[in-house]
Amino acid sequence: MGLMDMPVFAALTDKMRWHQARQGVLAENVANADNPGFKGRDLKQYSFEDRFTVVTSQPVSTRVTQPKHYSTSIGGNTSFADQRMVNFEVTPKGNGITLEDEMMKVTTNMMDYQAATSLYQKSVKILRTALGKTA
Repeated sequence: MGLMDMPVFAALTDKMRWHQARQGVLAENVANADNPGFKGRDLKQYSFEDRFTVVTSQPVSTRVTQPKHYSTSIGGNTSFADQRMVNFEVTPKGNGITLEDEMMKVTTNMMDYQAATSLYQKSVKILRTALGKTA
């Protein structure tokens, strides 16, 4: 097992992917804030426990796509579940997006992503130090 295959790195990588996917969903909400009848979406809250059970319990199999090509397929779905947002404020056009709320979510998402990347970098640095490799 390689160092980057450790569960802590897999979990942090998955968390960063979730934040990237959420950033895209939130950007769609902001972009469609003036569209009549648009219903905002958000991703289901990320859970390390749920992802850990999905990652460890799914079988990995190979399949032939071309006679000389092989690929692997992991049993679980790598996409994240999205859900409709509960909108308390609806405009006369029927749109439930509040730009202030969306921008707060974008900022929070960005800060959480930066925290995950910082933790990932510090974990790599600790492992390098433990192995006696500096810099």
